[in-house]
Amino acid sequence: MSTIGFIGLGNMGGPMARNLLKAGHKVTVFDLSADAVAGLKEAGASVAASAGDAASGVEIVVTMLPAGRHVAAVYGGDEGVIARAGSGTLLIDSSTIDVATARSVAALAADKGLAMVDAPVSGGVGGAEAGTLTFMVGGEKDAFVRAQPILENMGKNVFHAGGAGNGQAAKICNNMLLGISMIGTAEAFNLADKLGLDAQTFFDISSTASGQCWSMTSYCPAEGPVPTSPANNDYKPGFAAGMMLKDLRLAQEAAAQSKAPTPLGNEAASLYGLMEAAGKDGLDFSGIIKMLRGDL
Repeated sequence: MSTIGFIGLGNMGGPMARNLLKAGHKVTVFDLSADAVAGLKEAGASVAASAGDAASGVEIVVTMLPAGRHVAAVYGGDEGVIARAGSGTLLIDSSTIDVATARSVAALAADKGLAMVDAPVSGGVGGAEAGTLTFMVGGEKDAFVRAQPILENMGKNVFHAGGAGNGQAAKICNNMLLGISMIGTAEAFNLADKLGLDAQTFFDISSTASGQCWSMTSYCPAEGPVPTSPANNDYKPGFAAGMMLKDLRLAQEAAAQSKAPTPLGNEAASLYGLMEAAGKDGLDFSGIIKMLRGDL
């Protein structure tokens, strides 16, 4: 078993750290939230006084942070993770951030001789709690091989996407597609309703026809057909609309930098931006159907 420093104990990071404890690893945690830290301490983790302290004297550091600026701040500086990590420490950043920051932080780590991977996740809070996340990993092959068994303690699918930053690239491309498909699915259910076709009947037909997609069969935005979907729990977030908007904006930033046309991705970002403007970005992202219905 490994000694691991875990930094960032939010809705995703907390359950991920717990799964590492359950797997038998010795975990030292740090977060700005005293309540989050207390919960992990009760579960058996040690507590560090700072992010730098969490990175000191461990074999592996895992971070799960809100945005690129947080990742740059935590890893950089004289008291940051890179400065405080010992020789041979493996760095795993599971935050979803912009590709440029992921690559710049990986370069700083490489300058110190440290192996680092960017390993953003898909699967939401439910996947984090169940240990069924999908990890998309960017970095050198040797670093990926070292990270893989640790990631498998927190998820069921671990893919090597290529060099540094490619994990982030895979994540934002995947979530751009997801945002687009969810809007299309919600529009279809809304139109079906307006035309007098009830949700269950439309689901039964389309889920076995050419309109079938994950947004329909696994995470249906309409109430009724998929009992486990947020639509049947008042759109309590498994993956909040605000988080989807963050990823869509990252995709648009990357699209602009790479000169890749993404008109539907741009429109999806605009629509989820309307949810944010209405103060409803805390709903699950499938709650976009409520906005299309005029219910927000």
